[in-house]
Amino acid sequence: MQAAELNAEIISVGTEILLGEITDTNSVFLARTLRDMGVNVYFMTSVGDNERRIAEVIRIALSRAQIVIMCGGLGPTVDDMTRQGVAVATNRELIFHQSLLDSIAQRFTSLRVHMTENNRRQAYVPDGAIIIENPVGTAPGFAVEQGEQVVICLPGVPREMKYLMNESVIPYLRKRYGITTQIIKARNFKTAGIGESMLDELLGSDLLQSSNPTIGLAAHSGVIDIRITAKADTTEQADAMIAEFEAAVRERAGEYIFGSDGDTIDSALMEALKSRHARISVIEAGIQSIVGERFKDIDENLVRSVVFYPDINAAVTSLGVDSEGSVRQIAERLAAAAADHRSADTVGLAVVSLTATNDDHADADEVSAAAVVYKGERRSRAYGFGGKTESARSWTGTWAMAQAWRMLKD
Repeated sequence: MQAAELNAEIISVGTEILLGEITDTNSVFLARTLRDMGVNVYFMTSVGDNERRIAEVIRIALSRAQIVIMCGGLGPTVDDMTRQGVAVATNRELIFHQSLLDSIAQRFTSLRVHMTENNRRQAYVPDGAIIIENPVGTAPGFAVEQGEQVVICLPGVPREMKYLMNESVIPYLRKRYGITTQIIKARNFKTAGIGESMLDELLGSDLLQSSNPTIGLAAHSGVIDIRITAKADTTEQADAMIAEFEAAVRERAGEYIFGSDGDTIDSALMEALKSRHARISVIEAGIQSIVGERFKDIDENLVRSVVFYPDINAAVTSLGVDSEGSVRQIAERLAAAAADHRSADTVGLAVVSLTATNDDHADADEVSAAAVVYKGERRSRAYGFGGKTESARSWTGTWAMAQAWRMLKD
């Protein structure tokens, strides 16, 4: 069977995920692994430690996927409910396996750790399940086959999950479904200085509606990713397909592309400053330093100055800037002040936010702003979130650097 015909769904189990206490990196690993096998993943679900809800998400997954891979909830405590949830969803009894308990006990002995009575729970698996031995941990996994479908349960400890996935599950899936060497490869291209809707229009429907390769857009506060994904039988074929689409993307939107994959707008901006023999001057006011922090290890020949003010009042007073008008207008004046009195080749960048001390703007809808000024040209944008929020730190700073890169490149 071609992997392209297979759909898989990933279910992560654990109330701690839903409470935000841990980050679910397991699902990311599983999705990438399945992608590299050429298996489609259309849904990922997180569910708490509740038997009824676990059974419900399994039933839903089985209604739309041949392969369901679950992670977590296989421990020995009363809140580890994956075994029960799978049994309910697949209409099976939980069966005790003495050999499995012996294997678990042997594992504890090898670790010189006392095994408590509650570990006996881990020796119960749904009737007819295929046991997946766990030589690197104490929680065994298992697979329950339902006709052409299968539910595979793996421990939540990342090291154990990755080992069992690589050593046991991938070979099992390849054999059971006759998966060929078809793979899925993806590459991201980074753009700046253009809005998502305009980029969408530039690329055109012929590229965006292609089924293989596919193109997707993802906006990140002034930076937009163009993701090209190709399915093929070999790596070489996938690379060639991506290269063909990359050429088309660069022809239509190449002037906005500053890098690919792991490249950042920070490094792109530094390279643009070098190429133009320019420098940058940064002012941040009333907002926790974001641009300054990202520039702190940059060549001092590129960064003329980075100044932080506790609030806008202090900034406008220090620089002699008019404090009237909107936060966006003030940001523009501060950026111009940073650029004008330095040199013709200085980029002025300002990121500001109103604070409680700015009584004149207490009812303003726009409370944060970013502005860039270079050789008389200015670009600015205002936001509705305050300077103490993570959104303000991320969006305003990244947007400003993206605009600075674009202005230098033009």
